Amino acid sequence: MTPPFPNAGELAALGTACCWTVTALSFEAAGRRIGSLPVNLIRLVIASVLLAVFGAATRGLPWPTDATTHAWLWLGLSGLVGFTFGDLCLFRAFVVIGARLSVLRMALAPVFGAAIGLVALGERPSVLDLAGMALVLAGVAWVVLERPRDELPEARRTRVWGVLLGIGGALGQATGLVLSKHGMGDYDAFAATQIRVLAGLAGFAVLFLFIGQWPRVFAALRQGRALAYTGLGAFAGPFLGVSLSLVAIKYAHVGVAATLMSLMPVLILVPSLLRKSERVTWRAATGAMLAVGGSALLFLT
Repeated sequence: MTPPFPNAGELAALGTACCWTVTALSFEAAGRRIGSLPVNLIRLVIASVLLAVFGAATRGLPWPTDATTHAWLWLGLSGLVGFTFGDLCLFRAFVVIGARLSVLRMALAPVFGAAIGLVALGERPSVLDLAGMALVLAGVAWVVLERPRDELPEARRTRVWGVLLGIGGALGQATGLVLSKHGMGDYDAFAATQIRVLAGLAGFAVLFLFIGQWPRVFAALRQGRALAYTGLGAFAGPFLGVSLSLVAIKYAHVGVAATLMSLMPVLILVPSLLRKSERVTWRAATGAMLAVGGSALLFLT
């Protein structure tokens, strides 16, 4: 598909990374106050309202009633995989190991995205693309293997659980992007996001019914500060960030777009340095810089 201007997909992916950095920090703060499960549901409700208002203002359609059955099917499945499964894992990882380490694990999404895109869509990244993704993976691995020398066994088990959750989030994100690209075609990116959000919202509603989480959701609605963080994260994430991610995969290979989206570990270093509870080591900074270098290669293709 021909982009409206050079590197449109890559620039949209960078914009996605910026939005998701804000989202990660916001949802970490909200999740520590009201729990990751209520945050997941509430942010999708807020995002669906924002997307309805945006659709009414820009297309005259508050809901994606003009979407084809093909779009509803594949984008809906993408929402279940990406939001219900992927974000369920990721948001729990935010609470278990923090936003900075969680998004570092999410940088594995390009590898999953490239592999699934190759099999499902026939996308074949160039040599430079593969080199860039390899650098990103090397940077992530360098940071993932870091652990404090005096780490207690309990903390180590928590860290392993957080890593597994982060990997689950990366797999959900990558699979969701591939399904979105297949289902979206030429359809409007924000309307496509709305279908994904509605499907994810339905998935969480059913899940909460089975695990009895609705009382926690209603209790969370009384926490003003947590709701403010959730609202900010919903605007930057499911509304703007996810919509930009669909623009990115529309005009770039899924693996390339996912790699640029994975720059969150670099972007999140600055706020992490400013937080008293976080310490960014030289190893973490070096790994992040490797990821930057790998992403830069993707603009040379």
